[in-house]
Amino acid sequence: MRKTRQTRLKTAIVGCGKVAGTHALAYRSLPNSELVSVCDISPERAQAFAKNLQVKAYTDLAEMLDREHVDVLSVCTQHTQHPAAVEIAAAAGVHVISEKPLAIDLESCDRAIAAARAAGIKLGVISQRRWYEPVQRMKKAIDAGKLGKPVLAIVTMLGWREPAYYRSDPWRGTWEGEGGGVVVSQAPHYLDLMSWFMGPAVELQGYWDNYNHPGIEVDDTVVASVRFINGGMGSIVLSNSQRPGLWGKIHIHGSSGASVGAETDSGSPFISGVTEKMDPPFNDIWTVPGEERNLEAWNREDRSRDWDVMTHYHQVQLADFLDAVLEDREPQVDAEAGRRVVELFTAVYRSQRECAPQKLPLLLSHESGRV
Repeated sequence: MRKTRQTRLKTAIVGCGKVAGTHALAYRSLPNSELVSVCDISPERAQAFAKNLQVKAYTDLAEMLDREHVDVLSVCTQHTQHPAAVEIAAAAGVHVISEKPLAIDLESCDRAIAAARAAGIKLGVISQRRWYEPVQRMKKAIDAGKLGKPVLAIVTMLGWREPAYYRSDPWRGTWEGEGGGVVVSQAPHYLDLMSWFMGPAVELQGYWDNYNHPGIEVDDTVVASVRFINGGMGSIVLSNSQRPGLWGKIHIHGSSGASVGAETDSGSPFISGVTEKMDPPFNDIWTVPGEERNLEAWNREDRSRDWDVMTHYHQVQLADFLDAVLEDREPQVDAEAGRRVVELFTAVYRSQRECAPQKLPLLLSHESGRV
């Protein structure tokens, strides 16, 4: 691991696709970051992206990390390449924050985590919705015991993805390139929030299908039931087939009878670098005794903010990760949080394949579990 006595870290990005622009914007605005370089397997894409940022372009990740003395790397490649990028960075002693999901299977996920631990680097995973103010209120209420024990989680994501979305990159919508569909590409945010609120899952029964996207191989709809280690239960309903997109919501109901919830996405979940406008998240349920009337004031507050939902919270999470490196602490969304998400969507696919509920933690398997 490289020493980080400095107060300004050299940052870099691998993968110059859609979400890379969001990372670049954050790194250029954070006072403890110096964005020095970008990398992509396509020389043309790397050069074009680097030119706009006035940084150096590379096509070889190991070479970039060595030559530029990078401290922190953002992994913004396609899903299947995330673990390999983590391993290359770990070998160079470079801290890594990966876009979600950390991997598309548990084997490569665990190899990446093992490499990071052996190298002593920090490894985090993007889940910026944790920093949404309505989500933060939910977490604080749960941790303060205002719901009693959280006993029921309901995740509902009813979005839409145009065929053009899947055509935008050749790997999208394929098992080999994307690793899955809605549960792998859009749902990780909700799976992470659910686990953050409820704790680890111990059993999952899941189903998936493709109802409205004949041009892709993977799921556009998933339903799952979950049992948590605390005895609570969860219901997950995910779809990319609701044109033009309804909402993404997470609600937590407690043993005291109190409930809290948030609509984190109005319409379809945004696409970094593509979506032009996103409505702010807001609390849509709040029945904590004595706090029921807070909703109106909170909603006014949340809708009055003038920052861009699609970029601001990435910046907040990347700021946390840089601080974690400088302070030698774990980032708020660490590798284990990323692994829990991979385990949950792996359990969905295995459950359907085996026609049986899955006990968690899952045993490692070299079977794909998807088709």
